[in-house]
Amino acid sequence: MADPEIVVTRRWPEPVEAELRRRFPSVRLNTDDTPLGPEGLRRALAEADVVLPTVSDQLPAELFDGPVRTRFLGNFGVGYNHIDAAAAAKAGIVVTNTPGVLTDATADTAMTLLLMAARRAGEGERELRAGRWTGWRPTHLLGTGVTGKTLGIIGMGRIGAAVARRAHFGFGMSVDFYDPTPNVAHHGVPGARQLSKIDDVLDGADFVSLHMPGGGDNHHVIDAARLKRMKPTAFLVNTARGDVVDQTALAEALRDGTIAGAGLDVYEGEPAVPAELRELDNVVLLPHLGSATTETRTAMGMLVLDNLQAYVEGREPPCRVA
Repeated sequence: MADPEIVVTRRWPEPVEAELRRRFPSVRLNTDDTPLGPEGLRRALAEADVVLPTVSDQLPAELFDGPVRTRFLGNFGVGYNHIDAAAAAKAGIVVTNTPGVLTDATADTAMTLLLMAARRAGEGERELRAGRWTGWRPTHLLGTGVTGKTLGIIGMGRIGAAVARRAHFGFGMSVDFYDPTPNVAHHGVPGARQLSKIDDVLDGADFVSLHMPGGGDNHHVIDAARLKRMKPTAFLVNTARGDVVDQTALAEALRDGTIAGAGLDVYEGEPAVPAELRELDNVVLLPHLGSATTETRTAMGMLVLDNLQAYVEGREPPCRVA
């Protein structure tokens, strides 16, 4: 595949697009940054050798039925539950992702959400911008302290471990975690405890941060029953995938005081965010900014190119997932 036909589904950072044009002349960039949608993606799969999607492009099994020319999907993102990888593999397509390079940026975002939710920062900014702030007073927007509290982490992979280190060394938090892999390393966090069940983590945590893949058995792993296991003073943070949380159950738990608050960066039907969440003050909502730094998004794009370069040269892509 000396000069593959390539479709890029969204705008990428300019240095990455420039490098992509330099390496591969037959590339179609999305200069308007308009989502292709199901039909546009179907056409891309039928017409291009390579499609480079993002986490906002839905590629279910039915898109791989019929004529498919594509032989390589280079996902711009670490999560790939928006791609039916099994169907892609059955159609003869190699799928890659971009792990590792976004760990620190996403961990920073998780801590941002944790702090904002605990200290009611979103409420405070909205009040100030609306001209409703009347000045300092002892009982105004009282939040929750973070230092010394217990952080529960569900999924102690790269990002979960990075959050644990930030929480422990930055805020003196103790860390309990669940991971399906037995005897996971504590990643240099003194006293971190691996518990055998998700429920055990939820029972004791003051803050719960989610860091597992979406789809499969993780769909709605945080549901109404598990939210009820959390302390009424506890907070939930999700920078993983939107579908790991039952959003309807979460909205109800936030309304009735089952938990104190939440911070979300991801949603099940992105970019749609349910009104029942948007109307609540005790949830911080970000528009999927987890990896949104110039340095990180550039590194993600370059890793896609490294995977693609390996593929066209007949080598095994370093981040192959299917």
